[in-house]
Amino acid sequence: MKINTSRYYAHPVDKVWDALTNPQALATWLMPNDFQLEKGHQFTFNTKPQGNFDGIVHCRILEFEIPHSLSYAWRGGKMKTDTIVRWTLREQQGGTKLELEHSGFEGINGWFIKQLLGFGWKRTLLAKKLSAYLDEKA
Repeated sequence: MKINTSRYYAHPVDKVWDALTNPQALATWLMPNDFQLEKGHQFTFNTKPQGNFDGIVHCRILEFEIPHSLSYAWRGGKMKTDTIVRWTLREQQGGTKLELEHSGFEGINGWFIKQLLGFGWKRTLLAKKLSAYLDEKA
């Protein structure tokens, strides 16, 4: 099971890439973190704990190609195995098409987590928060 979504931003690829890889930028639109663009680097995203979720997402950089692709392992809450977040950036008519694939959800628990994260990625993070961050930095 996976989440697939894409969105066009009227900003250059380098600017969108910076929003995905700059720790301060990520903290603004996604979550506070200790991200470093280094293969194998383990980092965390931190948010407000809710229910059985301690608010910590454990991640590890898997691969990247500046400024076109980035992938990292993602695990938090009741997830038993890593899921994979993969970003792809493509130049497109005066802006950037950003594609997100978040894969590796397993079982019934994975299905529920996929539903929650899918809503968050599509409706809140990419549509509102990242858009606002990019427009503010224009």
